[in-house]
Amino acid sequence: QVQLVESGGGLVQPGGSLRLSCAASGSIFSINDMGWYRQAPGKQRELVAAITSGGSTNYADSVKGRFTISRDNAENTVYLQMNSLKPEDTAVYYCNAVILPHGLDFREYWGQGTPVTVSS
Repeated sequence: QVQLVESGGGLVQPGGSLRLSCAASGSIFSINDMGWYRQAPGKQRELVAAITSGGSTNYADSVKGRFTISRDNAENTVYLQMNSLKPEDTAVYYCNAVILPHGLDFREYWGQGTPVTVSS
């Protein structure tokens, strides 16, 4: 059974920083793309950042220059470093990964979500 477990969310003041982590565990053969999405109250879930297995990255325009996505392929972990946080970054952040479990086909997995609140 494959699962994604996120950590690192919390309350931070505007201008502050947080680092989110997401570790994939279980019977994993390989992992393709990994990414972070967020969903604010009353809004649709949106892509924040994504990273391929080769390290190519993609960011939402709203976070470019402030957020950095990275991954440790040996640890099956993806990170999101969030700097210069703004109140509009407040949301539940979800980890996402396309994983090939042993003996199965590629499928998309989601974490349980970790809340980030930016407020003074």
